[in-house]
Amino acid sequence: MVKELKDVIRTVPEVAGLIGHEDADKLMTIKEYHGGNDIKSSLQSAFAKLMTASKEAVSEAVNKLKGRLNDESKIRTLTEKEELVLSLERQYPEDVGVLAALLFNYVKLSPGEAIYIGANEPHAYLSGECIECMATSDNVVRAGLTPKYRDVQTLCSMLTYKQIFPEILRGVPVQPHVRRYTPPTDEFEVDCCLLPPGEVAVMPPVPGPSIFLVMAGEGEVQADSMSGSEKAKEGDVFFVPAHTEVSLSASGHASMQLYRAGVNSRVLYSSNAAAAAAAGKRSQLQNICDMAS
Repeated sequence: MVKELKDVIRTVPEVAGLIGHEDADKLMTIKEYHGGNDIKSSLQSAFAKLMTASKEAVSEAVNKLKGRLNDESKIRTLTEKEELVLSLERQYPEDVGVLAALLFNYVKLSPGEAIYIGANEPHAYLSGECIECMATSDNVVRAGLTPKYRDVQTLCSMLTYKQIFPEILRGVPVQPHVRRYTPPTDEFEVDCCLLPPGEVAVMPPVPGPSIFLVMAGEGEVQADSMSGSEKAKEGDVFFVPAHTEVSLSASGHASMQLYRAGVNSRVLYSSNAAAAAAAGKRSQLQNICDMAS
């Protein structure tokens, strides 16, 4: 959000110094209701200045920020983002990502919650366990908080620079023990099945293939494509063809948690409906031709 961005520039001199007075002043004078292009161009320029600063300048700024926050923590309670900065600095000392984190949304998810991150949106997973389902991509561009190769110029040129907080998705129950997460993209959807010991869930056949991942617990998986049931335990992955019913049963003393990733059912069923309508039109046309002959 623009207000939060201005707060960073006003209260974090280490970031403002790397951005420079010109870009910092532009961001401070932007109005919340102004056109998106003004915000995007100003934010892109400022972010690029930060990310392309020299290694020496970044190191000095990170160390100054670290020292200042450690001193201030003795007389006041640090904000969540300030605590985050210190935590990141311990993991990635003198990394520009420590400073860039102040310009990002800080999102905490509870079990069962999810977010959708669109193409060309920067993100970093900081702690905890999560399941990530990713659409087909031809690139993963990194710029900070990693020992891997960094392509800063490409990253800065490709980002959307949207000023929004991501929507927290909590899924929709589709049957007992199963919740579905449907993102606003055609490529995929994810079902989460949390099956108590002794319980059974039947996943109905869908028009596309699916991948099942067992995250915790143990049990059995049975499908039309299998000769019998298969044992399933933490870490196992199963590929299930289209139009295949899958039966899941949990055993042991703990719940079995597994995830199904497949093509977005909204797209599959709309495609099938369109194909059926087209087939109907062809049939009508054939009848008309037969009658005419």
